[in-house]
Amino acid sequence: MIAGISRSPATSTVVGRGVWAFRAGLLAPWIVLGLVAIVAIGWPIVAGPQSPDFAASLRAPGGEHLLGTDHSGYDLGVRTAQGLRISLVIAALCAVLSTLIGLLIGIGSVTVGGWFDAVVMRVVDGVNALPHLVVGVVIAAMWRGEPIAIIASIALTHWPAVARVVRAELLDNTSAGWIESARLAGASRSFIATRHLLPAVTGQALVAMTVLLPHAVWHETTLSFLGVGLSPDEASLGTLLGQARGDVLSGAWWTLAVPGVALMITALACAAAASTLRRASRPPTGEVWR
Repeated sequence: MIAGISRSPATSTVVGRGVWAFRAGLLAPWIVLGLVAIVAIGWPIVAGPQSPDFAASLRAPGGEHLLGTDHSGYDLGVRTAQGLRISLVIAALCAVLSTLIGLLIGIGSVTVGGWFDAVVMRVVDGVNALPHLVVGVVIAAMWRGEPIAIIASIALTHWPAVARVVRAELLDNTSAGWIESARLAGASRSFIATRHLLPAVTGQALVAMTVLLPHAVWHETTLSFLGVGLSPDEASLGTLLGQARGDVLSGAWWTLAVPGVALMITALACAAAASTLRRASRPPTGEVWR
């Protein structure tokens, strides 16, 4: 604020409300994501172990089964919570692995530079040109039903975006005076990469990892829905949605609605949380931020 210019109480109140609204907007998606994680972990524990009960199959929501049952007689709410937990764990592993691969390739590309950097960028362009879902289906089909195949299929197709972000951030930092000073002082490339470049892009890598999380959830669900993901006896959002295709035709709409709503809420919460990290990494300028 310019010196000598006072601010009225009404203006201060508006500014204060704006700050609280901004902070609440940043926290809300993380609260929703935390509640989703609590439900995914806590509900199956509270409900205890389940066993098939074909006499209670495809019961409508209400009574003993709040969200109904599936075609095997499992409580659909508990089953969806179990599937949500598995989908979130797989998606988190995929996001972490993709970020690590992109981080290593981005740092290595800028550290070596020259022809190596040009070759790496052409490889990144080539991977980006491939249809990720098709490549993911091929990789997952090679080890069908194995979680490691799903993780590999997603991680190996989503790292180029992280590598590009890291490289662009590092190119700005390499032109800074302190990087050049370290080089003139005789610091090795590995020292500069680990002590200077890596800390400079940690924040952006965290944002990129959070952005990848909803993509990983969607891809894991799609692969399982197509039948090349987890085994049908393993509960995940994709397998539950795949099993619901036949149940819906018999009028059991809840078998599709419950996991579908869970998937939508989870993906939206992940995307909103990633958006808040982006906003927090570039805080707005002006009086409201003060």
